[in-house]
Amino acid sequence: MKKFLLAALVAASMLVANAATTPIYLDESLPIEQRVNDLLPRLTLDEKLAIIHAQSKFSSAGVARLGIPTFWTDDGPHGVRPDVLWDEWEQAGATNDSCVAFPALTCLAATWNPAIARRYGVSLGEEARYRGKDMILGPGVNIYRTPLNGRNFEYMGEDPFLASQMVVPYVQGLQSLGVSACIKHYALNNNEHERHTTNVIVDDRALHEIYLPAFKAAVQQGGAWAIMGAYNLYNNQHLCHNQVMLNDILKRQWGFDGVVVSDWGGAHDTWQAIHNGLDMEFGTWTDGLSEGAKNAYDSYYLALPYKKLLQEGKVSMATLDEKVRRVLRLMMRTTLATRPRGSMCSNEHYQTARDVAAEGIVLLKNDRGLLPIDPARHRRILVVGENAIKMMTVGGGSSSLKAQHEILPLDGLRQRLEADGVTVDYARGYVGDPTGEYNGVTTGQSLKDDRAPEVLIAEAVEKARHADLVIFMGGLNKAQFQDSEGDDRKDYALPYDQGRVIEALARANKNLVVVNISGNAVAMPWRKQVPAIVQGWFLGSEAGTSLARILVGDDNPSGKLPFSWYERLDDCAAHSVGDYPGTKRANENIWDEHYREGIYVGYRWLDKTKRRPAFAFGHGLSYTTFAMSKGKITGQDGNYTATVTVTNTGQRAGSEVVQLYITDVKSSVDRPAKELKGFKKVHLQPGESRVVSIDITPDMLSYYDASQHRWVAEPGEFIARLGTASDNLPIALKFTY
Repeated sequence: MKKFLLAALVAASMLVANAATTPIYLDESLPIEQRVNDLLPRLTLDEKLAIIHAQSKFSSAGVARLGIPTFWTDDGPHGVRPDVLWDEWEQAGATNDSCVAFPALTCLAATWNPAIARRYGVSLGEEARYRGKDMILGPGVNIYRTPLNGRNFEYMGEDPFLASQMVVPYVQGLQSLGVSACIKHYALNNNEHERHTTNVIVDDRALHEIYLPAFKAAVQQGGAWAIMGAYNLYNNQHLCHNQVMLNDILKRQWGFDGVVVSDWGGAHDTWQAIHNGLDMEFGTWTDGLSEGAKNAYDSYYLALPYKKLLQEGKVSMATLDEKVRRVLRLMMRTTLATRPRGSMCSNEHYQTARDVAAEGIVLLKNDRGLLPIDPARHRRILVVGENAIKMMTVGGGSSSLKAQHEILPLDGLRQRLEADGVTVDYARGYVGDPTGEYNGVTTGQSLKDDRAPEVLIAEAVEKARHADLVIFMGGLNKAQFQDSEGDDRKDYALPYDQGRVIEALARANKNLVVVNISGNAVAMPWRKQVPAIVQGWFLGSEAGTSLARILVGDDNPSGKLPFSWYERLDDCAAHSVGDYPGTKRANENIWDEHYREGIYVGYRWLDKTKRRPAFAFGHGLSYTTFAMSKGKITGQDGNYTATVTVTNTGQRAGSEVVQLYITDVKSSVDRPAKELKGFKKVHLQPGESRVVSIDITPDMLSYYDASQHRWVAEPGEFIARLGTASDNLPIALKFTY
């Protein structure tokens, strides 16, 4: 690798030295398009083909003759993944590729804070630069359609507006370091079950209103330089080479000037890959998907098979040049740009991880003010549950990391409380997944415990009877059929019979806190028996520190749910009226999945059917209290401003999220009862008040007219609803458009 880079640098220096002036394509003072136009004709056919497909597991070739370095990609929406072997998934065994593991994107979305999303992107970009990575394969913005989706923890929730607002600053922050974002998985990749063979059937209105807005925002507002096609099919075409999605919508309608990257093994046909919008092909083995010859990258669909068609005159050279032009444009923005050196595992990055976690952890329930922990009252604390001692940075699929360190929840609590004289005891409670390995990265933990479930529960109950406070830390993990790539959850219940443990603890001690660590909602039939519930997410390197600070009250929780937490799985539209996970075609390995719920996803469906969730979209409590008053709306001709005064009426400093939803009072088409169209997070000292303003523009009043293929805002009466959750909107302001 070092020899290859040295050769590239030598070639570049010789080229510059032998020229009277710097070649146009290397002159960064010139416009990118001028540089691309200069470089394109310098490439041979083989060089053009080489840069549009992989040369190793995570890289594509540069052009050493012209001083163009190898292009390196990396999995890492939550951190920069460890290096792997050239042609294998197993790690390369490097000792300098440990990273900061940032909280999962569900936690980032739960902050409802675009400013911290930018910090997340910048910190990740700095780590990527230090590691020599040119593209991070992320972030993900697929919609949370069902809580069974194994990959929901990598995405940003159920609402297209929230996801749009959070993805844009992440992309801008990452790309400010000269590291390309690669938005994934475009699109409709909303379940992992049969992900390679699922053909999604969805109406155009739902497609444009629910499933595409976050991708569109990443492209048009965030300026994303790359986007990754999904594994599944739409209109019976795989989404890594899909005419409607890639050519018609992405490139023509949205004006995307970047690169479409295949998911690893997502290409299936040379002709479609050539003509239906794919620009760079990545994957494994011979055809990128199934096993075959190693180091078979020249056999990829966009490699020798493409060359053969070109030589036979069956496909146009202009089509190849358009792909190459896009890749060269990407290089001008990354490998051929002057970029910062970056930094790795810095104090600033760990602080970002802690801050994201602190703002994203959601206090779901807090009866009797049981939280925060009071060291004066809670002298003996019992922690129960495997997730208190299990590392979560390893596993779950391509977002698995090799973290420099990971502070476990139990350790974080002990470090914070034992200095105050508090005793923190532990009981296992249940055994879930004692393993800890992914692609050669191991946690080094031994969590094996052969005791019977009855013995584990009895031990926990006996200790609970003598504790001042019991904290159960369970939920999901990153094992197969949990929060993990490649498979969906098998049901909505907590795994490993955790419900039985929680119910036994609730009978033994009335002061019970449940901390659910997961990227998904879970069934909580025991919810009314438990006075305090916290949603802890996968919090990365600083998990234990961050959870302890919230539980003790050093940080005041301000996270809000980025999805609806259903009471029962049947309350979710995908399971109530949809046909998740689809129906297998007779004599064909394709699953047709109908999104029969259309635009009614999440809280939109709950409003329509008048079902109450366990916890609503946007819900999240605080250790202080807030009041809203003096709501008003001003403006005309579709441009309005809604204002409200927010007051911290409690005894602690804290942050509240003002949420604005729009209702179309009378429409010619069926519309949701309300839709999120604005939000602002405000931090207030005790007794402090602040006026919060949120602008309303005509696009916020629009729906997608499938018959006209455009967005339409109909004149009439609207209501702006303001509050702190989708089920808590006390202020209603009428206005006319």
